[in-house]
Amino acid sequence: MTSDNSVQVSVLGLGAMGSALADALVKAGYATTVWNRSPGKADGLVARGAAAAGTADEAVRAGRVVIACLLDHASVHEVLDPLAQELTGRTLINVTTTTPEQSRELAAWAADAGIAYLDGGIMAVPSMIGQPGSSILYSGSAEVFHQYKPLLDLWGTSTYFGEDAGLASLYDLALLAGMYVMFAGFVHGAAMVAPAGVTASEFASRAAPWLSAMTGGFQGFAEVIDGGDYTVEGQQSLEFSDLGDIVTASSDQGISTEVIAMVQNLIQRQIDAGHGAEGFARIIESIKTPA
Repeated sequence: MTSDNSVQVSVLGLGAMGSALADALVKAGYATTVWNRSPGKADGLVARGAAAAGTADEAVRAGRVVIACLLDHASVHEVLDPLAQELTGRTLINVTTTTPEQSRELAAWAADAGIAYLDGGIMAVPSMIGQPGSSILYSGSAEVFHQYKPLLDLWGTSTYFGEDAGLASLYDLALLAGMYVMFAGFVHGAAMVAPAGVTASEFASRAAPWLSAMTGGFQGFAEVIDGGDYTVEGQQSLEFSDLGDIVTASSDQGISTEVIAMVQNLIQRQIDAGHGAEGFARIIESIKTPA
């Protein structure tokens, strides 16, 4: 493994996340060069010891390891395509949010240019970088991951998922899917009780412990799904899980039913197919097959 402070690093992109990543490197004593498309973003980092590059080309030439934390997949190509020759022989770690197929495409582009490539999915907000609870998922070059793991560990717990460059992104987006649907469920509940004069803060004080307790059911669902037997005793049936009352109550409160109706539709499709007596986990079969 590369020891701390032994490699020059360049960070491309100084939004909130890119700045947090660069700041952690500077604090750890890495020789860090930073670049951002719009000026002024580097001032604070420069004051703390980073070097500012006037162009992306200059930044790439300054670092053996190049970290890309840009807006999206298109912006990565916009910035890096003209620099492919400069990047040849260097290491590119891309933590820009991309889809799995976009990550694989970037890995193929890098391989064609002779660039060692590692893709990362950041499971943290900027303020969490370098703090307990921060986690970053990686896939792509195993050599890059293991060689630079001390650097990667500065940002959070580093987990490697294999040579398929799209796996980190796949896990990242799948975990975010679960998070956003849960958030939407909480917000729907807050909207339901609001007409009764209940504040969102009051509702949150009851929802947080309830939802936290319910996550304990994930493993049970996973075992049923992996086993493929939705008739196992002890499961709550789809018929019992019918959400019609919640849909009706939401409508009676004068709010949208879109969030809860989405789940109800997944349940109803399996009931209509004759599986009403089987467990709730069976809705994964609705999800696997678009309506």
